[in-house]
Parts: sequence; structure tokens; C-alpha cells
Amino acid sequence: MSRASAPASAPAAPDTAPHTATRDRRRWAVLAVVLFAAVLDLLDATITNIAAPTIAADLGGGEALVQWLGAAYALAMGVLLVVGGRLGDKYGRRRLFLTGLTGFTLASVACGLATGPASLICFRLLQGAFGALVIPQGFGILGAVFPREEIGKAFGVFAPCLGLSAISGPVLAGFLVDHFGWRSMFLINIALGGLAILLALRLLPRDSGDRAVTVDGPGSALLAATMLGLVYGLIDGSAHGWTALPLLCLAAGAAFFALFCRRQRTAAAPLIEPSLLRSRAFTSGLLLGLVFYAAVAGLLFVLSLFLQDGLHRTPTGASLGLAPIAAGIIVASIAAHRLRERLGRTLVLAGLLLTLAGTLALIALVLATTPTGWTLALPVFTTGLGLGTCFGTVYEVTLGGIDPKESGSASGSLSAVTQLANSIGAAAITTVYFHTSGGSASAAVHSLAVVAAATVLCCALVRLLPANTPTGSPA
Repeated sequence: MSRASAPASAPAAPDTAPHTATRDRRRWAVLAVVLFAAVLDLLDATITNIAAPTIAADLGGGEALVQWLGAAYALAMGVLLVVGGRLGDKYGRRRLFLTGLTGFTLASVACGLATGPASLICFRLLQGAFGALVIPQGFGILGAVFPREEIGKAFGVFAPCLGLSAISGPVLAGFLVDHFGWRSMFLINIALGGLAILLALRLLPRDSGDRAVTVDGPGSALLAATMLGLVYGLIDGSAHGWTALPLLCLAAGAAFFALFCRRQRTAAAPLIEPSLLRSRAFTSGLLLGLVFYAAVAGLLFVLSLFLQDGLHRTPTGASLGLAPIAAGIIVASIAAHRLRERLGRTLVLAGLLLTLAGTLALIALVLATTPTGWTLALPVFTTGLGLGTCFGTVYEVTLGGIDPKESGSASGSLSAVTQLANSIGAAAITTVYFHTSGGSASAAVHSLAVVAAATVLCCALVRLLPANTPTGSPA
């Protein structure tokens, strides 16, 4: 898609100034639409952290439903993110953005009307799948309408806005669940999604796409089979015992992953450029991101469960108890934006150490006494500072050693890994939580210990990352 949105027949020289002024005014409105869609995705990715116990009590399904509510969304999102980006290149980003938003809104309504655990999980999968059509188009559209010298400023708006939505999302979910029931937090997307669709129709520039772009269907199918096998094996094993079925699923997931890697070496248009997998810096960043974001997903889910099951908070009370972590993310994201280029991977290490310190403080607090909202606030805020320092920085540093021609494949791979890590982390760490004897405090301690161990592993991987971020990269 060209950066100009004027028709091809527009006069060249005489209209340059007014056309540029119009484009300058509209591109910030385009940014607002893309950011609105990203916030909507984040809200629906995190609301079930607060509402899961209430939904399970109403529909049944027990621990498995609690785990699948978040895992299903992230699973579909992660598997289809790269494919969604390719489809936008092929058929047009505006068309895929609108298709994804419409499907996302309809799937949200279906979630709100679900009558049982199986139907709700299926509709959550659909939500994630349509969300995967929206998110990559948004970043592509911004790259097309913003000049290179301003794209960093545009992306710099995302971290604080998404951090703010991380606060308001769970609080809104808690309020809706307490006062209108859990279905209302999905049905509210009729208004939010409808507004986003109207704005997108009016403001997003048109593009025709390139029908010559190819999508690696077999590679996509192998990646989907890989993640479904791994996530289903983890959740089914934790819920019903480690019988032959979950073990076979895990083995199948590993086998499909091997086939996926082979496919990436032989496909004409692979989802991941083979040269990327030969880069130690990139594969280290990919592994670090996988472990880190899996730990983050598990940490947030376990804290929500402990606040409600262990401390008997209402959904609103639990969401307010998590507010300091989001506040820390906002503060650190703004500070990290100014330090990334200068500190590079050192900033990643600083963020990981803050995350580790906050997690260990939470473990000590739970072991020593029955926590309260006030005593939890400081370690939760410290953990948020660590997360906000790492969010964005991990992947910017990873991209520091990437050839520009590989940046598209690299960015898509990193984004997909983030979503897949959310799915795996939520499944794996809640497995520890639900299968630790001795009550909710003991379960929280063991789960947080797994998060701490994962963070230590990430610290060891930092030295393999490129030393500096790419100059002028978007924040």
C-alpha cells in the first residue's frame, strides 16, 4: 500500500502541499483507530483472568475451563498472527482489518451467549482467530501512513496506552462481573467493536493488496497442530491426570514442531525466514521471549486466582489488587523508551532483575503472613516496573542484529511467540497452582517459584542478545 491515500489520478505538483496537510491530519486519526483495536484485543485477552472463577462456577467445567479461557484466545491469536499478516499483504490491510474486527465483535457476542464450557471455549478460539487478522494489519497500516522519521513517535504511544488499558480492563471486568454478571463483559463489545468498525470504515486508507503474495498453508497447519498438541496436553494432563492421552498430545506437539522446522527450510515462502533460525542472537531472543512472556502470563493468572481463592476478594477487589502492576508497567515503559538505544540488553537485564525481586518479595510475603492489599502493593508494583522495562525492549534488542530485509518475518515471528507464550504460560503455571496441596497460599508460593526460576533462566540468556538496539527503531 502506498503512503499516499489519494487516487492515482490526482495531480502531481500543484496538489502536493494540501494533500500532505490532509494526510498529516488524518494519520493521527488512523493511529487512534489502530490503537483502539489493540486496546480492545488486550481487554479481551485479560478479562478472563478476573472472571474465570465466576464463569467456571456458573457454567461448570472446573479447572480445565479456567485454564482454557485464556489459553484458547492466546492459542488462536499466536498461531494465526503471521498468517494474518500475510493475508493482509495479499488481500489488502484495510479489508482484513475490517473483516477481523467484524468477526471479533460477533465472536464476542457469541461468548456472551454461550450455554456451556465447550461452546464458550470454541467462541474464545474464534475471538483470538479474528483478532489475529486485526493486529498485524494495524502495524502495517501505520508503517504505510507515517513517514519513517515519525513512526517511532507513533509506536511510542502504544506502551503507556496499553498499560493504562491493562489497569482499566480488569477493573472494568470486575465491575461488570460484580454488577451485571460475567456475560456483560463480552456483550459490551457490541458497542466497543461497533464503534471501532465505524471508525475504521471512515478513516483507514484503501489498499488493494498484492495477489502474488503466497501463504504457507502447510507450515501454518503444522504450527497450529504443534501448539494445539502442547497446550491440550498440558491442560488435559493437569485436569484429568497424566494418562496416555495428554502424554501422546505432548509427543505429537513435539513431532509436529520438528516437521514445522523442516518445512521452514524447504518452503518457497516460509513463515519464518530460515536465515533467522541460523542467527544465535535472534534464536536467543526468541527463546528468551517465549520463556519471559510465558512466565508473565502465568504470574498474572496466578495472582488473580490467589486474590480471589486465597484472599476471598470479589472480582472488582482482585482487579484493584492487580492495579499496581499495571501502574508499574506504565511508569517503566515511559522511562525505558528513553533508555533503550543507549543501554540495549543491559536494560533487559535490569527489567528481569526487577521482576525477579518483585516475585521473590511476593513469595516471602505469602510465606510470612496473610497478605493484605497494602502489603501486596509494593512487590506487585515492583514486578510491574520489571515487566514494563522488558516489554518492547526484549524484542527491540533482538531485532538489533537482524538484516532489514528479514525484519518483516522477524517481527511477525516475535509477535506470534508472545501470544503462544501466553497460552503455554497460562496452561503450565496454573497447572502448578491447581495441583499443589496445602491450600491456596502454598499453591501461590509454588507457582511464583516457577515464575522466579523462569526469570533466572531469562537472565542467563540476556548475554546472547545483540548489545544494542537498532538506531531509529520504533519504540
